[in-house]
Amino acid sequence: MHGFVIGLDLGTSGVRAVAVDASGQILGIGAAKLPPTKATGARREQSPEDWWNGCRAALDELGEKIDLSGAKAIAVDATSGTILPVDHHNRPLALARMYDDADTGDLSSQIKKLAPRESAAHGATSPAARALEWTKLPRLHCIVHQADWINGCLGATDWQTDENNALKTGYDPVSRCWPDWLRGFGLSPGLLPEVVPVGTPIGHVSGQAALALGLPEGITIAAGTTDGCATFLASGATLPGEASTALGSTIVLKLLSDRPIFAPALGIYSHRLGDTWLAGGASNCGGKTLLRFFTPDQLSTLEASLEPSKPTGTDFYPLPSVGERFPVSDPNLAPRLTPRPADDAVFLQGIYEAFARVEQTGFAKLAELGGPALRSIRHAGGGSKSAAWMTLRASALGVPQLPAWSEEAAAGAARLAWRSLGHEITFA
Repeated sequence: MHGFVIGLDLGTSGVRAVAVDASGQILGIGAAKLPPTKATGARREQSPEDWWNGCRAALDELGEKIDLSGAKAIAVDATSGTILPVDHHNRPLALARMYDDADTGDLSSQIKKLAPRESAAHGATSPAARALEWTKLPRLHCIVHQADWINGCLGATDWQTDENNALKTGYDPVSRCWPDWLRGFGLSPGLLPEVVPVGTPIGHVSGQAALALGLPEGITIAAGTTDGCATFLASGATLPGEASTALGSTIVLKLLSDRPIFAPALGIYSHRLGDTWLAGGASNCGGKTLLRFFTPDQLSTLEASLEPSKPTGTDFYPLPSVGERFPVSDPNLAPRLTPRPADDAVFLQGIYEAFARVEQTGFAKLAELGGPALRSIRHAGGGSKSAAWMTLRASALGVPQLPAWSEEAAAGAARLAWRSLGHEITFA
């Protein structure tokens, strides 16, 4: 298949645009920064117009590297749980409230009484709780997610969202509907978008958007996903049992499953990806712990002194501070990093060994909860640059370690753009 598609990734601080051809080759990348989030107490807000300007700037930069006239489709991923109220013309009626906005008073306790335990709508940052403030706004037509609003600006007109962005707002991915408890909470499902599977064609780029962005008029707009799910899709994983680990400030595990896994106490929810499910969890262990003890330069220098074939005999649980969420849920769990070896290289390797045990325990927990047997791991994030850590992980997990297809969430969105055209990128 000729041509390419575009994935747009909206993060908290910037926008990325990626062009991907049918074989999975990344043809070009454009990027733009966003203004800082406005923070007032627990409230976190951004201007939707800034998002649109960021999309324009990112696509302008992409257009300097590749002729955008060859684009066939576009899909957007965005921050999970960021919402805004709009009128019938998709015009914002207020600033968008961000995914980490916890200015919701006691509404989370009301949701706790109404929503099933496995619902992703629980917690102080619940989009459903934030949305309630807007239900009486004059001219309110719909409460949409960040990706939905961009899709509307691109030309989508049917007020649709995808199953992943809808999850934290209360959508039931098993029954595939907005549940009745939302109405009891005061949030009519009639004020929320229709929900469709990821990769569904939901419209075509309008003439106005095409002129503003340099895109061909009439190309397909596909239902996208959240930024976290897009990052997983960018890993290249395709089959149940394939997984990815992001080794950043925390350790984030994602497992593709043939059945949903729900364990709210561990922060585990399942996003629907067609007929498969994406489950996972995040440990507080990770790069934050390393930076408590070592500078990046020290880590680089010590790397050559590590001997992963010789266990240190340490028994660390390397949290950066008190509290763990996965693979155990214990807000009082304290870091265990003593006794500290005199040799910094031994200390660092002991931490890496502990990280590998955390990852091993995490995937074992997902299997215990009904997930499929682990068959391979894709890896991403800064930690994957440590050869010693990667060796220790391979030994602990005992499955093939594969590089991610891309670390660009926008590339994951591009996979969905191709899906909307009836094409699936294949990976060796």
